[in-house]
Amino acid sequence: MRQAGKIGAIEGFASGPVTRQASARFTVSTPGQGFTDVTSAVAAFVRESGLQTGLVTVFCRHTSASLTIQENADPDVQTDLMTALDGLAPRHAGYVHGMEGPDDMPAHIRTMVTDSSVSIPLIDGRLGLGTWQGIYLIEHRDRGHRRELLLSVLGT
Repeated sequence: MRQAGKIGAIEGFASGPVTRQASARFTVSTPGQGFTDVTSAVAAFVRESGLQTGLVTVFCRHTSASLTIQENADPDVQTDLMTALDGLAPRHAGYVHGMEGPDDMPAHIRTMVTDSSVSIPLIDGRLGLGTWQGIYLIEHRDRGHRRELLLSVLGT
């Protein structure tokens, strides 16, 4: 039997009312299939909001593109992730939905198994991401598209 991990004590507990919110949107023009790092745009939104503590949500308004939080240090990770998604939802797999081309239905499947939104804690006015984490828009279609992302932050 495998041992369970050890859970540490809860640290840095804070509590208080949610007193402010901010929202915005921006677009990303993708070059086609792949990852686009949007971390700096989200961080700029957070700075402009002036909030110090809370929760930031990023939402993708599309069904053939998605969001993820992934490693931002080694681009080979993105290459390997795209290879894995290609294996999971290959083109030309005999899908019924094909009006928009052989890359459309696989794009919908890839979005379903990734996410249309991500939420990140806001700590001391900064995104609470780990050292090697970035926020990425994943374009699942072969050709480039203009994708709209919505931003929302609630906090103090």
